Amino acid sequence: MVIDMNYWGKVFKNIIIVLLSILGIFLSFKLAVFYLPFLIAFILSLMIEPIIKFTMKKTKLRRKTSSIIVFVLAFTIIIGLLVWGMTSIITEASKLLGNLNEYFDKAIIFVQNLSSKIDLTRLDIPQEVVNTIQNSAMDFVEIVMDFIKNGVTSILNFVTSIPTIGIYTAITFLALYFICVDRIYMLDQLEHHFPQQWVRKFDAHLRELIKSLGGYLKAELILVLISFIISLIGLYLFNIFELNVQYPLIAALLIGFVDLLPIFGSGTVMIPWAIISSCTGDITLGIAILVLWAVMSVVRQFIEPKVVSGQIGIHPIFTLIAMYTGYKFIGILGMVIGPIVLIILKNVFATLIDKGVFKSIFEK
Repeated sequence: MVIDMNYWGKVFKNIIIVLLSILGIFLSFKLAVFYLPFLIAFILSLMIEPIIKFTMKKTKLRRKTSSIIVFVLAFTIIIGLLVWGMTSIITEASKLLGNLNEYFDKAIIFVQNLSSKIDLTRLDIPQEVVNTIQNSAMDFVEIVMDFIKNGVTSILNFVTSIPTIGIYTAITFLALYFICVDRIYMLDQLEHHFPQQWVRKFDAHLRELIKSLGGYLKAELILVLISFIISLIGLYLFNIFELNVQYPLIAALLIGFVDLLPIFGSGTVMIPWAIISSCTGDITLGIAILVLWAVMSVVRQFIEPKVVSGQIGIHPIFTLIAMYTGYKFIGILGMVIGPIVLIILKNVFATLIDKGVFKSIFEK
């Protein structure tokens, strides 16, 4: 039997390229987490760069002066939002933890009342099965309450770790300042210390990635920010008008996070909330939540075509698999990161995917 070394050499090379690319993406995410303050500073610099250029154009000031002006404004706004957000989260989270046992008792009573209203004996279901269903419902309520308790406790511990947040914030703003002020110098140094061919290839790949992934993320973040602001304003209004909304900021953050997930949406939180409120007798709040959800949906449908230039081109089942994989690896945050990794992989291996992955690797 004659072994075609050229063919198997090509196959081996393709497999190595795929594995090294996946390893590179994995290491990139690890480094991004490790150098998170610098990543946040880089993202913020991209966001305020158009404002710096606009200031330079309108005021005829030099870049350094314009950068300092914009940086001071951004610093003031971000610090103000951080102080307000941390204060509100600490207040609401502490209150929620204090009332969690009361909510647990109410949930148990709700399940018991609901099960007593449903006559399962008409369906000829054995009593053992009925007891199992009721016990499972109780266990589910307990699991949800534990999940909420652990989540709120984690948030509270993170927010109250002032030294850690202070160090991260200080490093982020220092890095943001230097990136904004010395952007041109840094780009010159990059070109000076690396081979020109490397810089050109890196720049080409970075531009392509920003165009596909960056454009998608920018559009999604705009939509999520709009949903978050509308829900936050609406829930605070409900709180002002003495509807039973005690934790408007935490609820708005949860709605915004779920709205950020592909496939899911704000209705995943708001519709069950409205139904549960109505079933527990608070029909006014249930209707108010549904109206708020309808307003958010209409605004999103109106704005989405203007900010989203195209779809990511990935079937929902693969997006769902990516979300599940991310969740299994790193928890709740992985549900957001998983689809992002999938988009990167699709962008990196676009040629292989178009031809057929295994066909491209193994075909002679």
